[in-house]
Amino acid sequence: MISLRYHIISIAAVFLALAVGVVLGSTTLSGTLLSALSDEKSNLANQVTELEAERNGLQARLADADAFAGAVGPKVVSGLLDKRTVLVVTTDGVAPSERDGVVKLIESAGGSVSGEIKLTEAFIDPSKAEQVSDIAIRLQPSGAKFPTSGGPGALAGALLGETLLLDGKSAKPQTSSEERDAAVAGLSDGGFVETTGDVEPAQLAVVLVGDRAQGTGAGDKAVTLARFATQLDKAGAGAVLAGRTSAAGGSGSIGVVRADTAASDILSTVDNLHTQAGRVTTVLALREQLEEDTGRYGTAGNAEAPAPGVAASGS
Repeated sequence: MISLRYHIISIAAVFLALAVGVVLGSTTLSGTLLSALSDEKSNLANQVTELEAERNGLQARLADADAFAGAVGPKVVSGLLDKRTVLVVTTDGVAPSERDGVVKLIESAGGSVSGEIKLTEAFIDPSKAEQVSDIAIRLQPSGAKFPTSGGPGALAGALLGETLLLDGKSAKPQTSSEERDAAVAGLSDGGFVETTGDVEPAQLAVVLVGDRAQGTGAGDKAVTLARFATQLDKAGAGAVLAGRTSAAGGSGSIGVVRADTAASDILSTVDNLHTQAGRVTTVLALREQLEEDTGRYGTAGNAEAPAPGVAASGS
């Protein structure tokens, strides 16, 4: 007869066998899993190393190409702006190297900078929009036709365009020197612009911006700069809006211009100001403006070509 003790021993033996099987199975599974994970980690590490090497190679090639652009740039633009004058407008986000590079190339092209205006953060501050508009309207030169819409950017662009740019056809001043001084003083006293030395009327204008605005009101700030630059273009012989690649995005001033057919049909834009190639392109675009042509240049997705006269990749 099978005793109760036998039953208990048998059941205990079964459970012991199961426990040993689970331990052995999990040990084997863990070893297999760890081995697979180790192989995957090794593969990923190799891929990272290969990608880093590829990235470093591309960066080196870009650096070489940019150095080449900087070396040949003065020769490329030589004589293109012969005896032409340019008003340089900057914002807080522009690096000194970007501003200096454009100015030097303007001079290499035979042109000269008639004056510099810096737009302060207050100029594009949405909460200050009414103040900028009021100053522009109050100081509107006699006989000037200001836009009836477009906000502070368009109104300030009209004010400085009429007073600081020469007539696009006759190349003569459009206002008196008193009206010019009053316009600059009014915006300066309000804390909206800063000047460097004397500012005389110019034939062309270049507006230099940095990256796109961030945070609350970024869209409004971009619109203000875009409309300002567009209005400058309308007032003189031409203008170019140049900035970094991010400024060509939806909340960037270049992006706003490119999304507006009426603006992009007259105002040239360059989105790689941070490179020497972009600064050369900016001067080439100024020359193009003199010939009443326009374009969207740079490396962003909404650019039509790297530079005037250069076909886009894949076209």
